[in-house]
Amino acid sequence: MKKHITLSNILFIALICLILYKPSRVWFIRQISFSPTVEKAEGSARIFDYNWKLTGLNTYNANFAEFKGKVVFLNFWATWCPPCIAELPYIQDFYNDYKGKVAFVFITSDDVRTLNEFFKKHGYEFPVYQSNHDFPKELPPVTSIPRTFVIDTQGNIRVDKSGSANWNSKSFRKKIDELIAE
Repeated sequence: MKKHITLSNILFIALICLILYKPSRVWFIRQISFSPTVEKAEGSARIFDYNWKLTGLNTYNANFAEFKGKVVFLNFWATWCPPCIAELPYIQDFYNDYKGKVAFVFITSDDVRTLNEFFKKHGYEFPVYQSNHDFPKELPPVTSIPRTFVIDTQGNIRVDKSGSANWNSKSFRKKIDELIAE
C-alpha cells in the first residue's frame, strides 16, 4: 500500500508541475500537436473585403489588401500563450521554406519591445503585426489564441484552426503546395 501511495503522489506532483510550469506545458502541447485539416473551397467562408490596416512590429506597415490573390497564412498569437509558443518552431520552419510562396501575417497584441526580446531569445524571423481590429467582416471572430486561418488565392478560408498545430507536417505542406498551384 505504501508503494502505491508513493507512486500516486509522484504522479500527482508530476501532473501539477506539467500544468503549472510553462516550459513543460509548451513541451506537452508540442507533443500532442497534429497536422491541421485543409477544407475544400466549396462551402467555406470567403473573404471579399481585404481592407484591413496592419501596423508592422518587426516589418513594414501593411494593408491586408496587399495579400489578395495569394495563399495567406494568418495567425493570431501572443508571447505569453503556451499553445502559441508550442507551435512557433513548426511555424518558423514552415515560414523558412514558404516565405516566397505564401503571404505570412502574424497578429499579436504584444508590444514591440516584448516581441523583439522574444524573437531574439528564440531566433524567430517571421513578420508580426498589430491590428486596428477592423478585421475583414467575413473572418470568423477570434475568441482564443492561437487561431490560424489559411486563405486561398480566391479568398476562401481553407483552414480555420483554434489551438496549437504542427504547421510543418508533410501532409500540411502537400496541401499548401496544392493551394499554391491552383
